[in-house]
Amino acid sequence: MLTLRTVVAAMLIGATAFATAQGYPSQPVKVVVAYTPGAENDLVARLTAERLAQQLGQPFVVENRPGASGVIGTEFVARASPDGYTLLLGNTTLLGILGSLRPNLPYNPLDFEPVSIIATIPTVLVVNPSLQVRSVADLVKLSKSRPGGLSFASPGAGTPMHLTGEMFKAQTGANLVHVAYKGAAPAITDLLAGHVDLMFQNVPTVLQHLRSGKLLALATSNATRLEVLPEVPTLAETGVSNAESYSWFAFVAPKGTPRAITSLLQAEIAKALAMPEVRQRLRDLGADPVGNTPDEAVAHIRRETAKWAAVIRQAGIKVGD
Repeated sequence: MLTLRTVVAAMLIGATAFATAQGYPSQPVKVVVAYTPGAENDLVARLTAERLAQQLGQPFVVENRPGASGVIGTEFVARASPDGYTLLLGNTTLLGILGSLRPNLPYNPLDFEPVSIIATIPTVLVVNPSLQVRSVADLVKLSKSRPGGLSFASPGAGTPMHLTGEMFKAQTGANLVHVAYKGAAPAITDLLAGHVDLMFQNVPTVLQHLRSGKLLALATSNATRLEVLPEVPTLAETGVSNAESYSWFAFVAPKGTPRAITSLLQAEIAKALAMPEVRQRLRDLGADPVGNTPDEAVAHIRRETAKWAAVIRQAGIKVGD
């Protein structure tokens, strides 16, 4: 969450960085999105790039380089010159998960120079109302009593939604069977039809179905209750500890990019995220602005990497290279 203290600190850091990075940027900056246009990653990147261009007086050009589950675009940035003119809009999967799932990646996700975590998107545990459960305790009890357990959908093996489900299983002992889909849309379609029992999903993707009563929210995996779902408890409130999970987006630069440049960029990002219109546009996407420092972003990515590595190891998940 972006705070006044973070903004003030960022401005002070930015002032120092500017003295070191005078003249940057002197040419257009490429912002790589490793997915197709129109998705959340793309929208967050374009919103941030638009503000950076206005504030720094040079174009920040978003370039979509999809393919291989995001690996193609990420590798492109990893191999780019570390001069601040090529950036990546990374996310939970690219920077926090894939390194543990795919040991033969052509880059090390921890070898980038983080600039800032831009935003987070909360996750919610949803069920089809026909399941006749009204709480997490009900769900866990039913899963243990039903032969074969309950099915939980995800947008694909190794995605944050899949791993959140595995983490929930480990924490509760619930008997859940994973069903992987090719994307969130078909998974939600089958959940609405009652072909699967539950799923963890980003709040914006299922909010309309929660409001219409077609799906029921049992808990969120945020640290605190959500403004858009104030009546829904957190998993911690239901007695499930160490199960915090959310999607996040981060700007990172190639390894070796000078700290003066990453600090300058972070200061400008924090300034942009403090603007009411930018904050509102992110919230319209269901995202909460962050804008933390490079050091805080490094710590965040390392914590997330360690957390998901433990889940992957405990669940024995393998998705291949």
